Amino acid sequence: MAMDDILLAAAKAAMDKAYAPYSKFQVGAALRTPDGQIFSGCNVENAAYPQGCCAEASAISAMVMAGGRKIAEIAVLGKGDALVTPCGGCRQRIREFAAPDAEIHVCGPDGLRQTFTLEELLPASFGPENLK
Repeated sequence: MAMDDILLAAAKAAMDKAYAPYSKFQVGAALRTPDGQIFSGCNVENAAYPQGCCAEASAISAMVMAGGRKIAEIAVLGKGDALVTPCGGCRQRIREFAAPDAEIHVCGPDGLRQTFTLEELLPASFGPENLK
C-alpha cells in the first residue's frame, strides 16, 4: 500500500504542534485504522526527560480514546538527514495494535523516505497472542 498525502499531511500538522523545548527535535505521527480513520500525535517533552511522550504513543492514545484498536499503517515524520524510525518502545506500542505486515512510513520534511513493515522493524516480536 502506498502512503497517501492525507496521512503525510496529518503527520506534518502534528509535528508542527510538537512540544520539544529541550531537544528541539519535533516529531509527528499519523496512523490509519482499517476503516480509514486517521489519528495523529506529536512528541511532548518534559523537564524530567523520562516523563516525555513520543509522537507514535500520542497517536495511539488518540486512537484508543476514540475506540480504535487496530492500526493499518502509520507515518512518522521528523526533520534531519537520518531516518526517524520509531524508538524501541514505540515499536512495541505499535505491535500491540498492528499486524506484522502493517506498514510504517518513515518521512522527512520532503515526504516519504522509506517504508518498513512492522516485522522488519521488530522481528520475532512479543504480542498479545503470546499471552493466550
